[in-house]
Amino acid sequence: MKKIFLAASVAGILLFNSCSTVPLTGRSRFDLVSNDQVLPMAFQAYNTFLTENKSAVLPASNAQALKVKTVGNRLITAVKSYMNSNNYGNLIADYQWEVNVVQNNEKNAWCMPGGKIVVYTGILPITQDDAGLATVMGHEIAHAIAGHSAERMSQEMVAQGIGAAAGVALSKNPKTQSIFNTLYGVGTPVAMLKFSRNQELEADRLGLIFMAMAGYNPQNATAFWNRMSDASAGSQRPPEFLSTHPSDATRIAQIQKYLPEAKQYYKR
Repeated sequence: MKKIFLAASVAGILLFNSCSTVPLTGRSRFDLVSNDQVLPMAFQAYNTFLTENKSAVLPASNAQALKVKTVGNRLITAVKSYMNSNNYGNLIADYQWEVNVVQNNEKNAWCMPGGKIVVYTGILPITQDDAGLATVMGHEIAHAIAGHSAERMSQEMVAQGIGAAAGVALSKNPKTQSIFNTLYGVGTPVAMLKFSRNQELEADRLGLIFMAMAGYNPQNATAFWNRMSDASAGSQRPPEFLSTHPSDATRIAQIQKYLPEAKQYYKR
């Protein structure tokens, strides 16, 4: 009994000392790994992805790439300005922002920790315009700003009984590298970041705010998600309780609730 109590006490202390706050939402998150530990793995994985998909990466002069990069840069500028002006600058101090567009039919986009962004051309017919792009990219950037990757890694490490010491390169630990690869789909044809449903909804909320900060009307986000829902109609999707993503209906309903908050940051 004493051993159980001691273990519970240690776990409680670890949890208390390993929490940080998500910007804007104020949610307390479990943070066992730092940027110093997770960013090197993200940068390496991103560079590997670009190398393996070199022929599919669109040149900066390409019209689609130019459009995506323009929207992405506006979002990045807005996010950096907000973070640096509100005492969150330390969270993105080591970010190396980068936007690339990849020729791929998948309806997908993602942002790794450290600001490494990829947008697949397959999603562009659904984004349609700058506001649609801002909806998608704002959402993906939100995952990085909210530290969802580090949070998921921390949860998996605790579940597998893996500790993390300050200054230790997690990439040198096969177990932590395996966790990172699993979360990011590293080694698969299409990178897919795996987040929980609550993290997805939090990214929706933050994404709306970020697109508003960048000068895109967050009201347009519902139109994008409706188009995304229509594009996914008929596909074999698991029930919501079995999926890491909220259902389209849940997501759109929540976005409607988030809009009043996001509109406060919107300036034409």
